[in-house]
Amino acid sequence: MANGGPVEHGYPHLETVRAAVTALYRRLSYDTIHQFTASVVPADVAFCDTDDLHLGVQRVARELVRHFRLPQARMIVAFRAMEHAANVELTAGPEYFVELNDRFRTHRRDIGAALAHEIMHVYLHRLGLSFPGTRDNEILTDTATTYLGAGWLLLDAYREDAASSQKLGYLTPEEFGYVLGKRSLVFGEDPSVWFTSAQAYTAYGRGLERARHDERQPPLTAAGWAGRRRYARDRRQAQDHPSSAAGDSPYSFAPDSPGALRVTFACPTCHQRIRVPVRGRVRARCALCRTVLECDT
Repeated sequence: MANGGPVEHGYPHLETVRAAVTALYRRLSYDTIHQFTASVVPADVAFCDTDDLHLGVQRVARELVRHFRLPQARMIVAFRAMEHAANVELTAGPEYFVELNDRFRTHRRDIGAALAHEIMHVYLHRLGLSFPGTRDNEILTDTATTYLGAGWLLLDAYREDAASSQKLGYLTPEEFGYVLGKRSLVFGEDPSVWFTSAQAYTAYGRGLERARHDERQPPLTAAGWAGRRRYARDRRQAQDHPSSAAGDSPYSFAPDSPGALRVTFACPTCHQRIRVPVRGRVRARCALCRTVLECDT
């Protein structure tokens, strides 16, 4: 939790975020992910200063448990002074003890964001899905919270001006925007109408553009002129020198049948690697997320 300190920006965790999206599709399946087409809406987690603190916290926790489809989980929430925003004790259940930072006693509008992250820890714990290392596992948790419909709360908790700052979660604001953008492109949902933070709105716009950029990479037909030209150059080089690599390109070539090539690239939706033959116009279907991709190889 950044509370008054500097807020990191940009996309320093992008590869881990993409790996987290892939892991979600592999562990949950297309059908399960598409059970989360609707996000948590503001009315379900609204918390005003006149609400009873503990009753309100329990109400919000129950709503998030319902959203994540954890009917056999009960959250017992308490407050204490700590460095981080919140903490959850992962046990066999059905009761889970969640501790929130004392500052949320007076910053109630962000309680839903803190609880969403901790309840996602419970969700992933029950799935048996984790990444090695605390940092990567927290990035997985932020990504899953966002992709499954509650992470807009975490981005909306981001506020920054010349005198103060606040941010929850391990992702940067732009990375939260990126995952929200990915979700928006899949489900056709616009979370920007729920933001109360102007900075969150801006970060979402930047992240959405980065997500759209993934859909404009060759060999996809939506790639721009510059990308197509570079792709054609790399393809000629691979044909003339089969052992050469395409450098930092988002695609790579490998020999297929004698005298032919295949190209490997990441699905713009779930980032699983896809291989197709190099033979002009090709329609590919990602086996993991079922996205149909129009390619010009």
